[in-house]
Formats: sequence, structure tokens, C-alpha cells
Amino acid sequence: MTLLVVIVLLALMFDFLNGFHDAANSIATVVSTKVLTPGVAVAWAALFNFISFLIFGPKVAAMVGKGIVDQHVMTLNAVACALIGAIIVDIITWLWALPTSSSHALVGGLLGVALVKAGPSAIIASGFYKVLIFIVVSPLLGMLLAFLISSFVEALASRSNPYKMDKVFRRLQFFSSAAFSIGHGGSDAQKTMGIIWMALLVSNTLPANGALPYWVVLACQAAMGFGTLFGGWRIVKTMGQRITKLRPFEGFCAEVSGAITLYATILFGIPVSTTHTITGAVIGVGARKRFSAVRWGVTLNIVWAWLLTIPISAAISAVCFEISKLF
Repeated sequence: MTLLVVIVLLALMFDFLNGFHDAANSIATVVSTKVLTPGVAVAWAALFNFISFLIFGPKVAAMVGKGIVDQHVMTLNAVACALIGAIIVDIITWLWALPTSSSHALVGGLLGVALVKAGPSAIIASGFYKVLIFIVVSPLLGMLLAFLISSFVEALASRSNPYKMDKVFRRLQFFSSAAFSIGHGGSDAQKTMGIIWMALLVSNTLPANGALPYWVVLACQAAMGFGTLFGGWRIVKTMGQRITKLRPFEGFCAEVSGAITLYATILFGIPVSTTHTITGAVIGVGARKRFSAVRWGVTLNIVWAWLLTIPISAAISAVCFEISKLF
């Protein structure tokens, strides 16, 4: 029982770091366009991160807790090591100001301990392939939607007064950033719910088909919201300024595109990266202006970080698990 409590605390710490690390996802566009000050923006995002559980069911939580690795080969020790690997990767990438995926760090942690404990048979292929496929699909979908929506919006507003349109889209960004923050909370907080759910099942605290407890939902949403409230300012500049310069209508289009992508994947229970999604959307609105408007050198560094997140977190978690067997 003591280890279970430690795992719940580790999971909530990871959830807090997820919100802290990924605050840039929700607020970078609205801050970089100067629609909201950073302080107001994080409070706005944290509120909508928290209330997302009122909108979405726990399909993503079920996928993480039951659909990626075989829970029957997992132990509390293995779950703890998976979380430690994900937390270490989150901290390292925050220090390097890289907008990587906390979600994929967690998936990598699960894969690492499952592989060293039981081999490839512990991996549920259908769930794992979904994660791999959507590493590519979610940013590309965000990019494509952002390109199309921003092109449509610009054509629609081309004959309007630019000053008036700027004011309109500054107001609309309140709603688009809220919509994306709901998607962020609905997607990312559920991954931590899935880990705690797995721990409760592994420890037989819940019966084999036990439902996700409501206290887990509230605790994870609160931890995510508080993490966002404290904010990950190091990554905001990368997301909102270094990839491409954003105007209010472009920030609006990027957020709407990201929200649409997240809502669709949440409804199908697919654990995607909110970081990858909004980064793709920001690239999409930048590429619409002209290809050179996107700083592709910065983008390439981000892509490399995306590709390395799962194997690095898997390796760290695997080493952690091997060390834990000595005690």
C-alpha cells in the first residue's frame, strides 16, 4: 500500500510537470500575439484544463492504462519506474526549452519497463502502433488544418478593414485558446489517470474490470491545472516566436486547428501529443504566408526531440527498473 501511495504521488507530480512543461501549448500563441499577458493567459488555460473532464469520457485513460502494455505483466515497481523515466525526460527537455511530448515520455516509460520485464510479448501491438502512427499524423493534421483554415479566413477577411479584423481576432483568441486548453486537459490529464488506474488494478485495489475512480479524475485534472498555472515559460518563446511570428488571426487559426485535432483523437481514445499537434498547427499558419516564414532549423531540432523522446524515456525507465531489482 505504501508503494501504491508513492506511485499516486509520482503520477500527480508527472501530471503537474506535464501541465508546467506543456503550458506553452495552451498559451504560447495567445501570449505571442499579445492578446493576453502571461499571467492572465496561464490562469485562463488552467481553468479550461481543469474543466475538461466535464466534457470528455476516459477513453484515452483506458488506452494508456490497458491498451499499450499488458497490465498483467506490470507490477507496482514497474509502474513507478515508468513514471520516473517520464519525469526525468520532462525535466531535461524543459531545461533545454524543447517542446517535446510528456505523453510520449510516459508511453516510452511504460514500453521500457514492459520490455525488460517480459519482452516484446508484453506490448499490445494495436495500441502501440496507434501511438507511433499518430506521432506523424497529429502534427501533420494540425498543420494541414491550420494551413487550410488560415487560408480560408484570410480570403474571407481580405476586403475588411485590417485594424477591425485585428480587433475581432484578438477577441476570438479568447475562445480559441480556451478550446485548445480543454483539448489539452482532456487529452493529457487522462494519460496520468490511465497510469493510476493501472496501478490500482495491478495492486488489486480495484477489481479486474473496475471503473476509473472519480477521485483519480479530479486529482489529475487539478494537478494538470496547477502545473499550467505555474507555467513553463522557457518553452513559450520557442512555440510562440522562434518557429514563426504570429498575428492574432494566425494564432486563432492555429488554436482552432489544434483543438479540432485533439477533440477527434480524444473521442477515438488515441493518446496523441498536444505539443506535436499545436507545433504542427503553428508551422501550418507560418507556411501559408511563405515557406521561408518558418524557421526550419528550429523545427528540425524539435522533430529530432520528438523522435528521440520514446526511446530515451524507455531506456531510462528500463535502467531504473533493473536497478530497483537490486533492492
